[in-house]
Amino acid sequence: MGNCCRSPAAVAREDVKSSFSDHHAKRAAAGDSSAAGGIGGKKKPPPITVLTGVPKENIEDRYLVDRELGRGEFGVTYLCIDRETRELLACKSISKRKLRTAVDVEDVRREVAIMRHLPRSPSIVSLREACEDDNAVHLVMELCEGGELFDRIVARGHYTERAAAAVARTIVEVVQLCHKHGVIHRDLKPENFLFANKKENSPLKAIDFGLSIFFKPGERFSEIVGSPYYMAPEVLKRNYGPEIDIWSAGVILYILLCGVPPFWAGNYITMSQDYYISISASSSLFVH
Repeated sequence: MGNCCRSPAAVAREDVKSSFSDHHAKRAAAGDSSAAGGIGGKKKPPPITVLTGVPKENIEDRYLVDRELGRGEFGVTYLCIDRETRELLACKSISKRKLRTAVDVEDVRREVAIMRHLPRSPSIVSLREACEDDNAVHLVMELCEGGELFDRIVARGHYTERAAAAVARTIVEVVQLCHKHGVIHRDLKPENFLFANKKENSPLKAIDFGLSIFFKPGERFSEIVGSPYYMAPEVLKRNYGPEIDIWSAGVILYILLCGVPPFWAGNYITMSQDYYISISASSSLFVH
């Protein structure tokens, strides 16, 4: 076991250095095909370029890339450290091998464009920079170490009205900020909100704009995207606008107060049923 008196940041920095060296040693010993120009001597096709106006560079020249923090359909998020400042950050690496269509490539470009477009806010994870190499697009962001909102709901069972109000305020701020700047998030859910640290009163931040889209007033969309529990009826009807984020925010608030989704086995759970935790009439009215 390590020295428990050392700071987590110090331990992480040494872990990164060690794993970084081990990683390259293993690649060299295995004869990594990416360094040899392909398997069997075959010439690989030139890599696609996703980001415009961004020079290609090896992410590991500027950052020490460490352990995996999480993964999604296209990307894997790692702990990383800025080599110059020693700041702990998060790096979401999106493999180009998974970008099989022009739509996939455009989705990544849009995600980066939206994160750059939105103003800095304590309620949204900030993008440090976006870069790419031959293998992946890398989004370097601030590190949130407090875990998902989803996990805290599970641990508590449900939130008190006062605690839920604080979380709801952050979610509403995110929705308001996005819509004010012409962005629909389209995938608001507890898994896409992270706490900055493990403290009870930690700031909460929205993440993952991979399904987000720019919109203009009056514009309607038909693409079905999002997560089923939090998806507004308008999405399934293929005729929606920014109002779908408000629906998703309401579902999250219901889960905060009740500990269960409002829709279960095809039925709507009303607030008078046994599933519901006793709350004030004003909270009940607000959720409805």
